[in-house]
Amino acid sequence: MSEAAETPPPESLEPREKVKTFPAAPGVYVMKDGQGRVLYVGKAKNLRNRAGHYFSKAAADDIRTADLVKVIADIDFIPADSEVDALLLEARLVKDIQPRFNVDLKDDKSFPYLQIRTREDYPRVEFTRTPRRRGVKLFGPFTSAKSLRMAIQVLQRIFKFRTCGLDIAVADPRWRWFRPCLLHSIHQCTAPCNFRVSKEDYRKQIRSLRMVLVGKKARLLAEMEREMQEASAATLFEKAARLRDEINALKNLGMRGDVDKDVQPQVFFIEPKKGLVGLRKVLGLRETPRTIEGVDIAHLGGGETVASLVSFIDGLPFKPSYRRYRIRTVEGVDDFASIREVVSRRFRRATFRRAGEDESVFPDILLIDGGKGQLNAALDAFRLLGIEPPCLISLAKREEEVYRPGESEPLRLNRHAPALRLLQYVRDEAHRFAQHYHHILQRKKLQGE
Repeated sequence: MSEAAETPPPESLEPREKVKTFPAAPGVYVMKDGQGRVLYVGKAKNLRNRAGHYFSKAAADDIRTADLVKVIADIDFIPADSEVDALLLEARLVKDIQPRFNVDLKDDKSFPYLQIRTREDYPRVEFTRTPRRRGVKLFGPFTSAKSLRMAIQVLQRIFKFRTCGLDIAVADPRWRWFRPCLLHSIHQCTAPCNFRVSKEDYRKQIRSLRMVLVGKKARLLAEMEREMQEASAATLFEKAARLRDEINALKNLGMRGDVDKDVQPQVFFIEPKKGLVGLRKVLGLRETPRTIEGVDIAHLGGGETVASLVSFIDGLPFKPSYRRYRIRTVEGVDDFASIREVVSRRFRRATFRRAGEDESVFPDILLIDGGKGQLNAALDAFRLLGIEPPCLISLAKREEEVYRPGESEPLRLNRHAPALRLLQYVRDEAHRFAQHYHHILQRKKLQGE
């Protein structure tokens, strides 16, 4: 008898053995009871490992899974092309089947949803736990807020939809003079806020997004392939190249996350918009700022120095623009020299664009962690580069005083002022990110990497 004949088919195996035949690839696993009813639907980056966990002693003893494990009579899987596809497939199945052990997701508004405001001229895409009743298209509920936020970032890199809170109206000509934010500069938004994309073309972007969200990625890819070929035949090579890149990105759709890079920031308990309006007033800015960057310096065991740069858009962290630096030119502990190096490295490339059309690579506010000395070090870097800095300030931690160039006395804001709270949030996030980089380097050092 051949070896193949001796091996029982997967469908005849007990669940504990059956999961060992699952692929080590993304997908969704479906657990059933003895009558074939679906008990639970879950997503996985690695189906074999994730589904196999439910048949371990730890799962049997865990209060969160013990009741489920007792009644599993069968388990199946549905493969997915990527983690993002698995996440979207899981949400669709939970909504359609409403399994017993997923039932809490049915109507509980505390779970996250992806919401598209369909009645807007340029529909925005939002993460929300309190979905609207009208004028929206909802996708979800999702079982993981972190996974949904990461998926939105990945999808935005491909479809370039807007996630801001602006109320953009085609009939309002003032938007023609609005400056797009950093997302447009890094090619993650087509900038409807400045009418750089037509209403019709933007809605095509949203249509493509919706096709992926409802599981029609293959159909969308076929449409894009045809459009690319037509563009090439018509010698529209720039359009054809753009479509080619989008097709490749969609085919390779994945979270592309990094545990060390994508650590979630702390929760912010102040309305960011109030903080931005407050900053406009206290700093005497002509317009409400939209982009803030924060710089922090940290030392590894008193020797090696590292730095972080965090980016905020509309008062909230924008992690794709976070940067971390190992200080190269400074020996020993010298915060001032380290700040000069970081600021120079951050804005050196920007000097070539400053005279051009796109100035959005500059933040509206650059916040340095420290006092007057740290602020002057940052100013020195801009002088050496020969460029005018953006609104440059520093925040001293002990008294929470705000220092500004050319001002001998610092600003002392009310401790509960939204403007100060927002600056503290940026400063603390820069500090957290720098310390996290420290932990990575320390771990590597201990491991001898």
